[in-house]
Amino acid sequence: MSTNNSGPEGRRVLVVEDDAALRLALSDRLTREGYQVELSTNGRDGATRLASGEFDLVVLDVMLPGKSGFEVAREARSHGIDTPILMLTARGEVTDRVVGLEFGADDYLTKPFEFIELLARMQALLRRAGRTLHKSLPEIVQVGDLKVDFRSAQVFRNGELVQLSSKEMQLLRFFLENQGVAVTRDELLDAVWGYSAMTNTRTVDVHVARLRQKLESEPTEPKLIITVRGHGYRFAD
Repeated sequence: MSTNNSGPEGRRVLVVEDDAALRLALSDRLTREGYQVELSTNGRDGATRLASGEFDLVVLDVMLPGKSGFEVAREARSHGIDTPILMLTARGEVTDRVVGLEFGADDYLTKPFEFIELLARMQALLRRAGRTLHKSLPEIVQVGDLKVDFRSAQVFRNGELVQLSSKEMQLLRFFLENQGVAVTRDELLDAVWGYSAMTNTRTVDVHVARLRQKLESEPTEPKLIITVRGHGYRFAD
């Protein structure tokens, strides 16, 4: 299945798209970029191929004959298939985006799109999927005077509730999943925000600063979220 690097070389991509012109254009361009591309023209065939688990990423249209992209994504996730899914939609409606993400898509792109953005989003998904740092966490994590309850999405410091935003909670979770390991700003950006032209590594620094204000006894001399000069951050063991 997946290789260890996040570049396109040798990566197997399934394109499920019923528009013949777009399907062939995607195949030609992705092949030139170094991807191994397989094509599917309808939802039923796409779902069958996706179930094989042989792909590193799926580019999945929403409006498909036989079975919609939403159904394909939901079915794949219900069977434990964690292949990254980039969903294509002809409509930019918020409801389509929300439904797609709820059904298991990892990202979405509205048609028409620039190919360079498609590539960037694909590469971001591959980087996230290719990480080996991730480890599972118990429902409750205790680090010094910090208690994190993932069941209720609550954080306590010295027994007092700390109010975190959803992004701050996601950032904290990623730090805890990779406790003791230095992670780059780009890794944090991909893991918490995904690819977006509206975000950059400065966004990470701002959220880390906010987390320190809420979690550290001395935010200017952090003991939990340590800056690793020239690299990124490390959450203390």
